[in-house]
Amino acid sequence: MMNPFDDTDATFRVLVNERGQHSLWPDSADLPRGWVVVFGPDDHAACLRYVDASWSDITPRRLDDGARAAS
Repeated sequence: MMNPFDDTDATFRVLVNERGQHSLWPDSADLPRGWVVVFGPDDHAACLRYVDASWSDITPRRLDDGARAAS
């Protein structure tokens, strides 16, 4: 049985966490806590194009940046 994360013929979603990090996630898998869907479901290639277009700075945001900005 193929790992669903390796099956490029499957349907995926793009998830983002509170640090702005992106992840391709199989549509058939439960969402991990702390991540939200920002694109999809769509094919693997479309999800990769979305990530390439929307996540240009792969440096994670610090969790306390939002707290500082709010004060």
